Amino acid sequence: MSSTTPTSTPTDVRDDESITIVDPRDGTEVGTLPCAAREQVSLAVSLSRSVQPEWASTSPAERGAALRRAATALRDGAQELADLNTRETGKPPADALGGVEAAVSTLEQYAELGPVHRGLSLRGAVTATDYTVAEPRGVAVLLTPWNDPVAVAAGLIGAALVTGNTVIHKPSERCPHVGELLGRLLQPAFPDGVFITLTGGGEVGQQLTTEADVDVFAHVGSSDTGARIARAAVLTGAHVIRENGGNDPLIVDADVDPVWAASQAALGAFANAGQICTSVERIYVCRAVAEPFLAALTEEARNRNTGGSFPPLVDRRMRDAVQAQVGEAIEQGAVCLEGGAIPDGPGAHYPATVLSDCTETMTVMAEETFGPVAPVTVVDGFDDALRLAAAGPYGLAASVLTGSIAHAQKAVAGLAVGTVKVNAVFGGAPGGSAQPRGISGAGFGYGPELLDEFSLVKVVHISAPPQEG
Repeated sequence: MSSTTPTSTPTDVRDDESITIVDPRDGTEVGTLPCAAREQVSLAVSLSRSVQPEWASTSPAERGAALRRAATALRDGAQELADLNTRETGKPPADALGGVEAAVSTLEQYAELGPVHRGLSLRGAVTATDYTVAEPRGVAVLLTPWNDPVAVAAGLIGAALVTGNTVIHKPSERCPHVGELLGRLLQPAFPDGVFITLTGGGEVGQQLTTEADVDVFAHVGSSDTGARIARAAVLTGAHVIRENGGNDPLIVDADVDPVWAASQAALGAFANAGQICTSVERIYVCRAVAEPFLAALTEEARNRNTGGSFPPLVDRRMRDAVQAQVGEAIEQGAVCLEGGAIPDGPGAHYPATVLSDCTETMTVMAEETFGPVAPVTVVDGFDDALRLAAAGPYGLAASVLTGSIAHAQKAVAGLAVGTVKVNAVFGGAPGGSAQPRGISGAGFGYGPELLDEFSLVKVVHISAPPQEG
């Protein structure tokens, strides 16, 4: 193992004109794509605005049929898109294909939900009719992430289009080829200008936030970027939907099997190399089970590191950021039980890492790491764990492993997050949708409620005319 970054492998190159991506598994070049120029961005917004009224006047059933055509095209191109995702982000092949399959299902679901997205009847005078109708907001700009680029994008695309909005999609600059191919697969299902893909870096996204003809932004990504979008939207009046960073805690109660708890912690911290919005980012374990829990968690990490199939981080820029947090924690007194150093060789690999003796002042506990790091703090009891888990500015999700219904209920009430998961770090019923808190975002980003986010409600009141005589 080496604590320095190798220099023999090329890294991703970005400027205002093009983006070159390398495979994070071995450093080989994936390809280069041009960035949208300023005039292209403005023209895209103008085109999207010009065709939006006609798309809005299309019946919901027809819009749903277009989504079903898009889902079919995506299914036909699933393997090609998954392979490209693996090459561009390092996502394991099975997970990459699973993300595409989830995207197909999501488009099909919104194709069904859109036509039945209904208003309300209101109680008024007996001789009057009062009701609400949902109307599209207008032009929707979707800024999507690299860690699950197809599934996340499909949800936003499907909900925006089926409610009558036109869409400009800017995929992450860390996976522009995936975004470009996704656009080529989906675009033929819709009339010209209804669905547009723009590739580019932060400068493209920044320009989009200044365009007065954009009515709604949906952003999945970092809290810093989300905050900038929200501030810009104050000037343009655009509606903003954000699912942003998380620093999700995991509480391990004193009454659970420590080996099972370690397997859950490892799944939450190491799946997709820790590059999931709701990854476990910090762990609070009760002292009664801390020793066997740490031993089992260390073994979980070691098995991943020696198994030969642990995925890389998306690029070396991300790896350097993860290593900086780990190195700082060790300097400040954390004990590294497994991993914790950049390996020799090509690509952007980083080992599954377990840190014990962590404190709240360490960046690895206070901020989102977005890498395969499991930092652990031992606490005297559940109340201490809950107090620490509830602290901080993030509010995306949290997990609690406990055999006590009282402790579970206490956690649900005491954690200011969008999602609380009890006795499972991942999972949930289909269609679940939560509202993040704090700097983790705002608005519903998934599920049937996402249709409401992309809609405006109009109240209609119809009275009978006065009778003559």
